[in-house]
Amino acid sequence: MKNFYSVEDVNDIESFPGEALEVKNNPLNYKALGNDRSLCLIFLNPSLRTRLSTQKAAFNLGMRVSVFDIGKEGWQLEMEDGSIMNGNKSEHIKEAAAVIGSYFDVVGIRAFARLQNREEDYQDTILKKFMEYCGKPVINLESSILHPLQSLTDLITIHEFSPVKQPKIVLSWTPHPKALPQAVPNSFAQWMLAAGHNLVITHPEGYELDEQFTKGATVTHDQNEAFEGADFIYAKNWSSYHQYGQNLLHDASWMINREKMTLTHQAKFMHCLPVRRNVVVEDQVIDSKDSLVIPQAANREVAAQTVLIKILKNL
Repeated sequence: MKNFYSVEDVNDIESFPGEALEVKNNPLNYKALGNDRSLCLIFLNPSLRTRLSTQKAAFNLGMRVSVFDIGKEGWQLEMEDGSIMNGNKSEHIKEAAAVIGSYFDVVGIRAFARLQNREEDYQDTILKKFMEYCGKPVINLESSILHPLQSLTDLITIHEFSPVKQPKIVLSWTPHPKALPQAVPNSFAQWMLAAGHNLVITHPEGYELDEQFTKGATVTHDQNEAFEGADFIYAKNWSSYHQYGQNLLHDASWMINREKMTLTHQAKFMHCLPVRRNVVVEDQVIDSKDSLVIPQAANREVAAQTVLIKILKNL
């Protein structure tokens, strides 16, 4: 594996969850693999699970880790080729990425969507410019449109806890007071479909996702219908794709509650966290025995370590 930007960088998705669970059972088995190797984690946005789990995964492999909050500690970066840099941006991405690549063996980057211009966000400029100029493997720690480490985590978790070989998985839109990017649902749909899972996406009208990520899924505006017989309920809010970045409605009836969960096949509840309790999901669901949010979050470390192993083996 050269880079880890999306599911398209994975050529063995069927075996990936099993390999990851082997790593989970023996996290220090590959410690020598990362000796004398270094990892730089670059953050333009807040992080809890991504930052800590990726650091811990690297430590398990014996790597040295530097964390750089470039949004607060670095220079303003210019992204455009041929630009006349006489404004407030002091450094071009060409030099910044190349310099960071000269210091480290692997680079991870987190850069959220701005939700102002769909065309700009969906170009995923920062991640793609780093992959172009860095000269070292780049890991997507969540970009404007994708969050592959989270989706690999979700795939591992479903593989670990599924009661059947082919579970029914439901991705459900939920209310949220803020407009959120489409990165997590885009990526979740992309990975579940690539793995051959039965995926149902349910959301109110106006919240359709980009079809490049959802082609092959069943899409319905009837949440109760979607929940019937489900084995996993994955709750997530996202803003509108077509009316880009907008929160079109605040419909509390889409919150995941115990009554809706009774429609399922004793489904497990999943969410990538952080979660707004009693807005996205009621306490009785997230605190129930069927909630996987903590084991799911713990698997973030497993996912990151599995990706790092594949990258290190290729260096």
